[in-house]
Amino acid sequence: MKSRLVLWNVDLTLVDVPIVTRDAYAEAFRVVTGRPLVKLAPALGRPESEIIFDVFARNGIQPEDDYLPRFLAALAVSFASRADRIAATGRMMAGAREALHAVARLDGVVQSLLTGSIKSNAVHKLRAFGLDTHVDFEIGGYGEEVYPKAALVQVAQGRAKQRYGTPFTAANTVVIGDSTHDVQAARIGGAAVIGVASGRSMASELREAGADVVLPDLSNASEVVAAVAGLTSPVDRKAG
Repeated sequence: MKSRLVLWNVDLTLVDVPIVTRDAYAEAFRVVTGRPLVKLAPALGRPESEIIFDVFARNGIQPEDDYLPRFLAALAVSFASRADRIAATGRMMAGAREALHAVARLDGVVQSLLTGSIKSNAVHKLRAFGLDTHVDFEIGGYGEEVYPKAALVQVAQGRAKQRYGTPFTAANTVVIGDSTHDVQAARIGGAAVIGVASGRSMASELREAGADVVLPDLSNASEVVAAVAGLTSPVDRKAG
């Protein structure tokens, strides 16, 4: 019986792949607009769909109705064509592999993603570093879905319930992320949250945003497991 849902953010929580991301964005922008990319918008924990509209604005582009789906499709293609460069030019965050393995040993746990990245790119990122073994990609929430990240928490919970037959609520769902945006999304969406100060948000900012637990990074797997175990409750199985 699956009774705990752990949703991981990807960028700056598990991996960091800025060069491939930048190059993929530049190619997708050129494909869609016919112009070179001058300014790339910061991610800041936002969904890819939101970042793309910010990119258009920063580069003086008035998007047409089909620009977002075209950009998402072009981004997937351009990122996939660079998949063999991900590990060489990026990095796995400290302790990421050990933390995923350790959490996977918790009773009743299922792990997936809550990420601003589009699904195909998130899969490439994790597979490049061998981090995909314990992740069920089919129940996650992803950046192409054009929902606020908080809504993606509920999307992921619904998918997990459909797949595993267990209701997932704030009592047995935990989000692990590095930004205040991740923390706020979890609080609004209905999940506990572990803040990891490995990104651009400081530990104090993560606490102020409402993180239940704040860790400096993922390097102490036992701390990650203890935090997940303490924040998820297998007994809340009758909640709707």
